[in-house]
Amino acid sequence: MRSDRFVHTVESHTEGMPTRVVVGGVGTLPGATMAERRRYAGEHLDDLRNLLVREPRGHAAMVAAILQPPTVPDADAGVLYLERAGWVPMCGHGSIGVATVLVETGLVEVTEPTTTVRLDTPAGLVVAEVAVTAGAARSVTFDGVPSFVLELDREVTVAGIGSVRCDIVYGGNIFAVADLADLGVPFERVARQRIIDTGVAVMAEVNATGRPVHPGDPAIAGCDHVYLAAPGGTARHSRHAMVIAPGVLDRSPCGTGTAARLAQLRARGKLEIGAQVRNESIIGTSFHGSVVAERRIGGHLAVLPRITGRAWLTGTAQFLRDPADPFPTGFEL
Repeated sequence: MRSDRFVHTVESHTEGMPTRVVVGGVGTLPGATMAERRRYAGEHLDDLRNLLVREPRGHAAMVAAILQPPTVPDADAGVLYLERAGWVPMCGHGSIGVATVLVETGLVEVTEPTTTVRLDTPAGLVVAEVAVTAGAARSVTFDGVPSFVLELDREVTVAGIGSVRCDIVYGGNIFAVADLADLGVPFERVARQRIIDTGVAVMAEVNATGRPVHPGDPAIAGCDHVYLAAPGGTARHSRHAMVIAPGVLDRSPCGTGTAARLAQLRARGKLEIGAQVRNESIIGTSFHGSVVAERRIGGHLAVLPRITGRAWLTGTAQFLRDPADPFPTGFEL
C-alpha cells in the first residue's frame, strides 16, 4: 500500500448522527489550551479535516473528533471537533460519541454502574456520566457549557418569505432559533431540501445583519446552526430540524442545540429549573435535557444544561492517503 498519511478511527453514531473518533495518526498539536489547538488546527490542518469528512471517505453529514492529551489536569482527554463547516468549539452529539468510544474501547478506566469521563474541549470542560452495564455504555449524560441568549426577536428578511423573527442563542455553538410555521415550511423529511435552503438563508441573513459574537471569546463568532422548531411543540417536548453550515440537516437531536433550546425556553419564562425537556430530531430520535442551575456570564444570565443521549460503535477504520490520489483532501458536490 502506498500512503503518506495513516489515520486510525473508531466509528460511532449518536442517535443517528456519525462521530468519527480519531484515536491514532495525529500527534499532539501546539497550544496551551484546546481553544489554542483549535485555532492552530484551523490554520494548519484543514487538509486533514477535509480528508476525514469530505467524500469519498466521508459524506455531507460526517462529523469527526480528534483525541488529544488534555490541557487541564482534571480531564481524561482533550477533544477537537470538526465538520464540513470547520473546527467547531463544541459538539454535543460528538461528546456523547467520544465518551462512549472511550468507555467501550477501554481508553478510560471503566466502573459500573457509572463511569465519569471529563473532556477538555475548546468551549470548556465537559463532564460526562456514562451509564455502564456489563462493560457497555448504555447512555451518556453530560453537563454542557453555560448557555445563554444573545438576542431575542432578531428580525431578518428571508427572500421569498419576508420578515421572520428568530432568537440568537449560544449553547456551545451560536444558533438562530426560528419557527418553521413562520417560514411556511413543513416539518417533513420529504421537505428536507426546502428546510436546508431556508435554514441556510436564515443563517446568512443573521450573519449579514449583525454577526453574533460570544462575549467572552471573540474566536466563537457567527451563526452556523439554525434550530427550526416544528409546530405543536411545548416546553416539555420540542421537535425540530437542525440546519448546520454550509447546508447539512442534523440527524441527531443536536446536543449544543438542545442546550441552546433550554437557554431560550428559560429566557422566555417557559421552563423551570429541573424540568425535563425531550428534544426530538427530524428522524424521531431524542435527547433529554434540563437546566440544573444558572449563573452570570458577563451581562447574560446563563443556564447550566444537562443532556442525556445514546451512542453506538459501528466499526473501526484505517484511512490512507495515496500520494497519487487526485482528491487528497476529498471533494464536495
